[in-house]
Amino acid sequence: MKLIQATCSVILASGLLLSACGGPDAGGGGSASGDGAGGTRLTFWTFNELHQTFMEHMAKSWNASHPDRPIELEATTFPYDDAHNKLLVALQSGTGAPDLADIEISKIGNFLKGTPQLVALNDIVDPEKGNLVMSRIDNYAKDGKYYGIDYHVGAQVIYYNKEILDKAGVNADDIKTWDDFAKAGKQVLEKTGKPMTSLETTDQWSYWPMVVQHGSDFLDKEGNVTLNSSANLEALAYMQRLVQEKVAVLAPGGFHHAEEYYGFMNKGGAASVWMPMWYMGRFTDYMPDLKGKIIIKPMPVFKQGEKRSSGMGGTGTVLTNQSKQQEIAKQFLAYSKISKEGNIEIWKQLGFDPIRSDVWSDPALKEDNKFTAYFGKQIFDVLIGMKDEIAPTNIKERTPAVSDIVKTKVVFQVLNDKKDPKQVLEDAAKSIK
Repeated sequence: MKLIQATCSVILASGLLLSACGGPDAGGGGSASGDGAGGTRLTFWTFNELHQTFMEHMAKSWNASHPDRPIELEATTFPYDDAHNKLLVALQSGTGAPDLADIEISKIGNFLKGTPQLVALNDIVDPEKGNLVMSRIDNYAKDGKYYGIDYHVGAQVIYYNKEILDKAGVNADDIKTWDDFAKAGKQVLEKTGKPMTSLETTDQWSYWPMVVQHGSDFLDKEGNVTLNSSANLEALAYMQRLVQEKVAVLAPGGFHHAEEYYGFMNKGGAASVWMPMWYMGRFTDYMPDLKGKIIIKPMPVFKQGEKRSSGMGGTGTVLTNQSKQQEIAKQFLAYSKISKEGNIEIWKQLGFDPIRSDVWSDPALKEDNKFTAYFGKQIFDVLIGMKDEIAPTNIKERTPAVSDIVKTKVVFQVLNDKKDPKQVLEDAAKSIK
């Protein structure tokens, strides 16, 4: 998702990791691809500098292991909106698109309408299905064809400040349900004067994972709007109650990628925050004072038997149908993001939880790096323990619209303006329908 990532709309929103670094060839598309001095020229567009750095690293690795088929990767990072708008225009106009491009998960719906101007990737996905967390590939699929490969699982977890919990006499392992969480939060507030957690009012990362784990989503599998379902209402009303009882505070700056929030949390402002695993990089990069204090645990559930995690956020790398080097571009994409070696590098380079579950137990993931130094070497033990409990999201054509209304209206009106959750959800669902 520095993340660790990138991934996501999150980063996007913060703008901290993004930058436009186009040169004279920034708009070069697949039509210009060919054999350059360094091998087959491939163009790649992204909205995240870390993704660009990773793909450039993988291009060097590809060249070292495929000396007979070298590539020359020309990568460009654009601002988030520019990257998606520019790509959409190029694909719709039939000219100017790159060979490869990143599409953030909340935008993919715009690219799957009608006949996708992307190349199906089934021939590189199918042989590895048994090793892949397929829900992360399904997010970029239509009519049985896979069009994008994600960087990570984005497994939802909760990060606890053990120092604060210890002062309050709370054991994180005793928190199994959201009722347990609220009860523990009241104890933390009483004993330490600190809130148990913080909630976003201008983004979806507090609300969406709760909804998905509760067996629901903003859209159903057919793409119908379910934003106002009873499960969604229960989750939103619960969040509002946490704020009313002062167990939760509104995230300073509005979301968990704001500088104000980083400063607040770095000083021990709250006892926990729930975010995907790719958020680890925000801790290491922006909250250094919490090193050694943060423990990672599965999410609480509303009722026993529900999944303790969900796959949140994501960025799919796609191959456009304008590429004149589709075969080698596809093989390079498989090497970078589907192969075992590539997935290990995704952890090493980006700190993401790789989409190949067979690498989670690989010794390479316990080698010393900034993440193991900060969180310890048992990071992936948590993920392995939840392997079969990562609830998938329903990413459809209406995802961009519903995601936007959740971020700009729903959570703000309910948590900040204290409006009735039922009415807010009804109004939001009606406006999308």
